[in-house]
Amino acid sequence: MSLRFTKMHGLGNDFMLLDLIQQDSPVPIQHIPKLSDRHKGVGFDQLLIIEPASIIGSDFNYRIYNADGTEAQHCGNGARCVARYLKDQGLSSKTKIALGMPTGNIIQCELMEDGQVTVDMGEPITYPQAIPFLAGKEALTYSLDLSNGQSIEIAALSMGNPHAIYQVESVVTAPVAELGPIIEEHALFPERVNAGFMQIISPELIRLRVYERGAGETLACGTGACAAVVAGILRSQLSETVTVELKGGKLTISWNGAGTSVLMTGPATTVYEGHLSL
Repeated sequence: MSLRFTKMHGLGNDFMLLDLIQQDSPVPIQHIPKLSDRHKGVGFDQLLIIEPASIIGSDFNYRIYNADGTEAQHCGNGARCVARYLKDQGLSSKTKIALGMPTGNIIQCELMEDGQVTVDMGEPITYPQAIPFLAGKEALTYSLDLSNGQSIEIAALSMGNPHAIYQVESVVTAPVAELGPIIEEHALFPERVNAGFMQIISPELIRLRVYERGAGETLACGTGACAAVVAGILRSQLSETVTVELKGGKLTISWNGAGTSVLMTGPATTVYEGHLSL
């Protein structure tokens, strides 16, 4: 099997993008763990798939696979890269592109004049069963007993994928490597969870590190940035527009409260194009 691919990243959250519009090939699901290996493969956090539209109201289909081969429901940094790719390749002349997801949802992306991309990330989900999170009732924070004997307070919500947000004094000293995998695999999150470690600098600025399910810690996580800002706004700690500093760079997240979508703005960069045989 022969594949043409494009390597892209959004703030260092990197992707192998497969265009299945300009080439006809099955998705190499069984090969994803090998392809994502940074020493023996292409190396990436997620594999992004672009296909012809199959959902009414969408321009293209968009699918996401984590580095371990599991399918993800949402990736904001990936959506920005897909929109940029479609524009750069001449596959769309629109400045607003609608991406259809396997869930049936549609993600709206807008290419800005300064080269950045704004993504309508949809409304946050805070109802525990819909996250999914095994809690008795909805709350702003939850106590989480960890397998190492520690107990922490988190916010739990979904931005199309589940997130647990843990507020820390400093992201520099936050035990991401230790607690990230423990939180990810916690029994109260039946589909696993992305673990966000958030430091609030001011109502308009936070710092964030994210341990992503199926990928480990990444340089940036778009849905994680959105989830952290929403959690802070719900607790009256943050303003409606917040700059999120991640290891890979900055995102701007805006949310006007219940009943409105979260908007994420940031860059999308093409690294190189390649060709491989499997």
